[in-house]
Amino acid sequence: MRRSLLEEAGYRVETAINGEEGLKLFENAAFDLIVTDYRMPGMDGGEFIRRIRQVKPDARIVLLSGFVEHLGLTEQSTGADVVVGKTAREPAHLLSSVKRLLSRPQRKPPSRQGPPGAPGASRNRKPAAGE
Repeated sequence: MRRSLLEEAGYRVETAINGEEGLKLFENAAFDLIVTDYRMPGMDGGEFIRRIRQVKPDARIVLLSGFVEHLGLTEQSTGADVVVGKTAREPAHLLSSVKRLLSRPQRKPPSRQGPPGAPGASRNRKPAAGE
């Protein structure tokens, strides 16, 4: 669903099925934005974001989770630029977040704490979905 949504909005999307695959994609190509889930097989989203930030501290990252409120996930606690809850408003929030992040300069220094989600990424001003 997320991939289709982003592609219909004109973004080129590449997906990965887990964090390790997402890191390999990231290491082998230039992505303008990464969309990742909090829960995924193998490496969790928090570790995924920490490892992305080690390589590219100013990477633009959107974290998706159905546990945003329950776990208290925030941009500060996860290291993501934007945290989007999996609710009925997710599609609109995801699209507006992607557009906003891609239109601004690279992000502030990353947070050193917290967990996040699953991988996905995109190139050439196109986001990637991690699902």
